Amino acid sequence: MAPRGDDEKLDRQEDYPQLFSLAVHEFRTPLSIVGGYLRMLQRDTDQPLSDRQKHMVAEAEKACARITAFVAELSDIGKLDGGLVTLARQPFDAFALVGEVAELVHEATDREVHLTLRGDGVGAPMSGDGVRLRAAFDAIFRAILREKPGPATVVVERRRVTRGGRATAVVIVSDEASVQEAYERDPAPFYEKRGGLGLALPLARRVIEGHGGRLWSPAGAPETDPIARGSAIVSLPLTE
Repeated sequence: MAPRGDDEKLDRQEDYPQLFSLAVHEFRTPLSIVGGYLRMLQRDTDQPLSDRQKHMVAEAEKACARITAFVAELSDIGKLDGGLVTLARQPFDAFALVGEVAELVHEATDREVHLTLRGDGVGAPMSGDGVRLRAAFDAIFRAILREKPGPATVVVERRRVTRGGRATAVVIVSDEASVQEAYERDPAPFYEKRGGLGLALPLARRVIEGHGGRLWSPAGAPETDPIARGSAIVSLPLTE
């Protein structure tokens, strides 16, 4: 008897965490060997490397580090999707956390693209995994800044919104002139297919959703609409 389609799809979905775990293991073993040999070459005093060779080894080590970071992100996605990670639940202020992250992001200052904060600096108490949320917001900010050719100002606006008796922290990231329009447009899935960021954006979305929040973009074609591609909105539930 042929397997039912729904059962087969469910089996495949349940296999994803195991597949991710196997892929991570198979990547990590050769990466650790390559990284170890590169470090040994850099420290080798018996036969010192020429300046050209040192440069080549250093670039190879950087590339190895990027792949290692990608594998770590792949591992985190597999664990989150498989329910193998329990997010920490510590109290903190979401607006303060967002401000601290934004102050440290300088992704595009060489193109005169600057990130600026607006709105409430505090007043968004919540419980969650502050470390993972910091990484999530860092990835989102960097993704938006990379889209701007410059010069430009990207605003991170923090708002406290109450609907139906439930308080929510809303963070809008968009061009200075487009913040309100980005917020008022219909929501669409956040555009994650951006080069140079590894799996940081799919991971960020999972972390936000793991806190009961949402990450979205304003509706529009990301290939042609600069507001749709160059904006992000995050909402997070508050504890009061």
